[in-house]
Amino acid sequence: MNIILEHLTGLHTLTDDVIAMDFLMNAKNGVRNYAMAVTECATPEIKQILMKQLDEAIDSHEQITNYMMQRGLYHPYTIPEQIQLDLKNIQTAMNIPS
Repeated sequence: MNIILEHLTGLHTLTDDVIAMDFLMNAKNGVRNYAMAVTECATPEIKQILMKQLDEAIDSHEQITNYMMQRGLYHPYTIPEQIQLDLKNIQTAMNIPS
């Protein structure tokens, strides 16, 4: 989208929000997938490799979560604030011309 149009419509921040939330969701999926893979591996060597990858995925998830919390993009401990943020993002998305 044109940068001027993004600023006029207020969508430049939504774009950052969407990217960050997508990154967080993918990190969560990675943690889940590594955890399942650890329970299905056939050898101790593979299990050790997957456990290392799982630890790194958990660390990445924590970093993304902290980044989002510091910027007010995610409120995992205050559900009413998160709901208000979600409603604001929904309203912004609904106001985007199709």
